Amino acid sequence: MAGPNELPQLITEFVDMSKEYLRQETVEAGNRLGKFAGFTIAASIMFALGALLLAVAGTRGIIYLLPDGPNWSALGYILGALAIAVVISVMVGIAGREEKVKEV
Repeated sequence: MAGPNELPQLITEFVDMSKEYLRQETVEAGNRLGKFAGFTIAASIMFALGALLLAVAGTRGIIYLLPDGPNWSALGYILGALAIAVVISVMVGIAGREEKVKEV
């Protein structure tokens, strides 16, 4: 057992070791989590921008294939919106099916 003369030194070592452990387990882990979250948010923004540009290009492609005229242009926008809705419903269905597989 430690003697009365060693007690202040042991308390100092305990406090230093506790500070180091807390720094290692909280601050460094928080920094790693923040970096991961930043990359995740940037990737999601890029995917959303890519999906938006593909949707606009697809709609413009449908309008290009239709004859000229204001009514045909409106039909192109409607067909483009329907195509986007179909793609979204397929993606949601696939994601829902994968979620069910993970539960099993």
